[in-house]
Amino acid sequence: MFRMLKHHLHPGIFLFFIWLCHLMEHQKVQAGNCWLQQGKNGRCQVLYMPGMSREECCRSGRLGTSWTEEDVPNSTLFRWMIFNGGAPNCIPCKGGETCDNVDCGPGKRCKMNRRSKPRCVCAPDCSNITWKGPVCGSDGKTYKDECALLKAKCKGHPDLDVQYQGKCKKTCRDVLCPGSSTCVVDQTNNAYCVTCNRICPEVTSPEQYLCGNDGIIYASACHLRRATCLLGRSIGVAYEGKCIKAKSCEDIQCSAGKKCLWDARMSRGRCSLCDETCPESRTDEAVCASDNTTYPSECAMKQAACSMGVLLEVKHSGSCNSITEDQEEDEEDEDTDYMPYVHISSILDG
Repeated sequence: MFRMLKHHLHPGIFLFFIWLCHLMEHQKVQAGNCWLQQGKNGRCQVLYMPGMSREECCRSGRLGTSWTEEDVPNSTLFRWMIFNGGAPNCIPCKGGETCDNVDCGPGKRCKMNRRSKPRCVCAPDCSNITWKGPVCGSDGKTYKDECALLKAKCKGHPDLDVQYQGKCKKTCRDVLCPGSSTCVVDQTNNAYCVTCNRICPEVTSPEQYLCGNDGIIYASACHLRRATCLLGRSIGVAYEGKCIKAKSCEDIQCSAGKKCLWDARMSRGRCSLCDETCPESRTDEAVCASDNTTYPSECAMKQAACSMGVLLEVKHSGSCNSITEDQEEDEEDEDTDYMPYVHISSILDG
C-alpha cells in the first residue's frame, strides 16, 4: 500500500502521511482502558474509563487501579468482563509492594499483609470519642466501645450507629436515649432508641385503618407508630382494617400470604406470616413459649404456631425448665460475629 502511495503522492506529502500514521499509532497505544481493580486471576476488572492514558488512569493513586494498553471496541471489553473474567495484560498502577502514596479513602489506611502486599484496612478516627465504655448499636449488638462499632460500620454496615451508651438492654430501664429519641422495646424485648413522630397526616381513606394487637383501632400506620413510641413497647398490627368482634379466625380475613392465629387468652385473632424457613438452630437460641413449651428457636415456635393456628409468644429465652436470671451483666463484650442488621420498623410487624 505504501509503495502505491509513494508513486502517486508528492514526496513531502508522503513523508507527512508516514508521520501521521506513526502519531496515530502512538496515540492508540496511550489511549488504553482504566480499571478499578486487578482480580486474583491477574486480569483487570471493573472498568472505570475507556480511552484513557496510563498517566491519567494512575493519577488518583488509589490501591488496585490498573490499566490495559489495548484500545479495543466496546464489544470486546464486554466479552472480556462477562465471559473471560476481565481484561488480559493488566498493568497495576502501583508496584503492589509498598504503601507509599496509596490512598485508601476516609476511615481506612494502607497496611502490608502477611504476603507483603498492601491492603486497605478499616482505621476510623477514634481520637474524639469521650465515652470509653461499651455501646449498643442500632443492630441490637453490644460493642466493647464506640471505636469497635466504627470499625464494624466500615467493614460493611454503613447504616450502623450508636443507639445509647452501655450494653444493649432487654428493658428500657436505665436506658438513656440521646437527644429527643425515646426508648421502645420490640417483640423480642430488645430496647431501641427511636424518634417519635408526634404529628400524623390526616386520614384520607378508610383503607388506612389498622387493628392493633392491643385490640385498638388506629387511623393509619403513622398513628400506630406514634402510639408504639409513646407507650414504649411494640404494639404491632393484628390485621388491616378496623377491629371486629371476632369469635374465631373464621371471622377474620387476612391479606395475601398471611394466616390468622387465634389468641385464646385475649379472644382475638392476629394475621401472621407463615412461610418462614428456619435455619438450623443453635443451642443458645431455645425459647420458652406462652404454651409453656420449649422450642429450639423463636422461628421454630412461629412454625408450630402456624401449624396449630394458635398465637404463641416468647415468655423468656432458654428452656421452660430453666431458672431465668438477668444475664445482661454476664454477657461478654465482642466486636465480631455481628448480628444481622435489624431495622426498628420490625417492631411494627405482627
